[in-house]
Amino acid sequence: MKIEVNGEPREINTTVLSRALTELGWGDARVATALNGVFVPAALRDETPLSAGDHIEVLTAMQGG
Repeated sequence: MKIEVNGEPREINTTVLSRALTELGWGDARVATALNGVFVPAALRDETPLSAGDHIEVLTAMQGG
């Protein structure tokens, strides 16, 4: 299924946000996620469905100052 991740087109094989994150390499990472502009808490990722054309934003904490 084709989606957009952080502004880049991607192809994934799942329809659930948590599994998509694993497939995309963020499975164990502590990240914040938004689906189509709406924040998705980590506790809800297992039950958040994805559809073709969805936009996912994945944000990680940055260190420095």
